[in-house]
Amino acid sequence: MIYVGIDVAKDKHDCFICNSNGEILFNAFTIPNTMEGFDNLHQKILSVTDDLTKVKVGLEATGHYSYNLLGYLLDKGLPTFVINPLHTNLYRKSLTLRKTKTDKVDAHTIAMMLMSDVNLKSYSNTLYHNEELKSLTRYRFDKVQERAKLITSIARLVNILFPELEKLVPRLHMKSVYSLLSEFPSAHHVADAHLTRLTNLLYESSKGRYNRDTAIRFRETARNSIGSVMPAKSLELKHTIKLISELDTEIKEIELAINSIMDEINSPILSIPGISYRMGAMIIAEIGDFDRFSSPDKILAYAGLSPSTYQSGQLTSSYSHMEKRGSRYLRYALFNATKFVCHWDSSFGEYLAKKQSEGKHYNVAISHAAKKLVRLIYHLEKTGQLYKTV
Repeated sequence: MIYVGIDVAKDKHDCFICNSNGEILFNAFTIPNTMEGFDNLHQKILSVTDDLTKVKVGLEATGHYSYNLLGYLLDKGLPTFVINPLHTNLYRKSLTLRKTKTDKVDAHTIAMMLMSDVNLKSYSNTLYHNEELKSLTRYRFDKVQERAKLITSIARLVNILFPELEKLVPRLHMKSVYSLLSEFPSAHHVADAHLTRLTNLLYESSKGRYNRDTAIRFRETARNSIGSVMPAKSLELKHTIKLISELDTEIKEIELAINSIMDEINSPILSIPGISYRMGAMIIAEIGDFDRFSSPDKILAYAGLSPSTYQSGQLTSSYSHMEKRGSRYLRYALFNATKFVCHWDSSFGEYLAKKQSEGKHYNVAISHAAKKLVRLIYHLEKTGQLYKTV
């Protein structure tokens, strides 16, 4: 067996190659972070063996710096193992008491880890999809948060420029209102609008729900509005609506990419009533390899949903609360998915009602249901079974 340890950096990578007898085939050498450097490493590996099944390549999970090299190694069919830097550090300390840490030493350490740890799992297409899914779901999460802030700004600006508008429409955040404010971004603009143009705009953007009478009501209200005439705020309103429209398009594009990966993964999580592609993808992406967790409780701890207890000396707290550590993305996805599952699945709905009947606050009851959901997801993912409603 051939072992290749790689310490990844931004501009270069330090490598070390040995065999299962401990014989050093290529002592620590450095390759640039270029295609030429990657090919040089590949040729060195091929020079010592032509059987790639007898090769193990290990590198640390160093964020985006390792993506390109990892992709290259997988494309070449090399069994590759991505190792947690914390594990590498602990392993290095176990080998020596000396505080020696250099890139070349790390490359050697990774090779030794590959040789000694038979339980390491190689990086697979499933893990690749998981990384893609995590990038997409977190990117979508950030875009949705960004859009939410802009939507809040719309309400603030309308309250300055045309406060009466809120009472004329079911809600501010709808296509017809955005179309109106994009062209007439204040009560002053609406008041001066030509009735025919205002009628046509409202009719088209509302798909026929708003007619000439609506336009007259809007214009009359605008003429008696207390809204301020502030060109700067009107410009900000127009730009904010444009940004929201652009974000809507981007979010839809991200969701199409998420759906495509979820269809390929074909996870049984989607068989649970109430779990959509978006929430299901976020849960799957954040948990990653379910084999990393020996029980559902480990996932709960990772999500920060396990209760913490304070104890010091003879004092033990009688109140346990959620830790709220770990992955905030997973915690967010589980909490929100649980609300929908409780709505659409009768057994979860009954469980939630039972917890509330015990006097628990709604959010506390939801957290209990979330634990039940995690146990279900863990079982489905480990067995490959689909959820069957009773």
